[in-house]
Amino acid sequence: MHCSLFSSAISHIIQVIELDKDIYGPDNHLVEWHRTPTTNETDGFQVKRPGDRPVKCTILLLLDYQPMKFKLHPRLAKVLGIAAETRPKIIEALWQYIKTHKLQDPVDHDTVNNDTFLEQVFSCKRMRFMEIPQRLHQLLQQPDPLVLSHIIKHNEGGAEKNTACYDIDVEVEDPLKQHMAAFVHAQANTQDIANLDQKIYDVVDQINEWKTRRDFYIRFADHPHEFIRKWLVSQSQDLKTMTEASGEGEAERRADHYYKPETQEGVFRYIYQKVQQKRAELEQGLGVRNN
Repeated sequence: MHCSLFSSAISHIIQVIELDKDIYGPDNHLVEWHRTPTTNETDGFQVKRPGDRPVKCTILLLLDYQPMKFKLHPRLAKVLGIAAETRPKIIEALWQYIKTHKLQDPVDHDTVNNDTFLEQVFSCKRMRFMEIPQRLHQLLQQPDPLVLSHIIKHNEGGAEKNTACYDIDVEVEDPLKQHMAAFVHAQANTQDIANLDQKIYDVVDQINEWKTRRDFYIRFADHPHEFIRKWLVSQSQDLKTMTEASGEGEAERRADHYYKPETQEGVFRYIYQKVQQKRAELEQGLGVRNN
């Protein structure tokens, strides 16, 4: 597996050596290294100055966060429980806090009713969601550098060198992600993945169907009488729904429904139309003409 070099995790290095300005000059005590787009990665840095006495050295390392991380204001960090994080994750953590504490306005959903802690952080009782990124901008700072203090001793007469080692946690991108992305987007595998997805969907549907059948027979085995009764009622309701014409349903089963004035008038009109129809058929059969 490819191992990243030391400089790939660093964006800036500032080294301050407490040298005598009268001997070394006013600016020779400061050494800076800054990452550029054309920087060649290296696994170490060497800084040499002539001298014959021990000197103090302070090294400031600024990590190269990708994506960029920000240090949170102490109050906001205490509320969210994070000291430094990327901007999207900070916004996500804030939204989780708002949702957990039910701070979203029930009427105006685009407004947040700040509790005591958020009011202290944002200095307002209410704020709109669209204002959050701008308000957060004032509460985010560049992460603090790593500060290493060291004493450079003069190696005289074969004396042992003053060496110090430090462990620094650095977040690096998982190299497997690139291989996984290349595999997923490979054209040769697209059809195979689609076929496997379809098989998964079919198996899930079959499992759900078998579960439905299993539940059906378990209920029948446990309480057969009650199960059949409920099943017949359900089937009767389904049959009624499929065959029932538009109307008032239960009311039409009762005699009172047909004694309503509008019902009586409808019956009379129907009988009158039938009488007229039969009369016309009879006259046509007898050859009677209407004058």
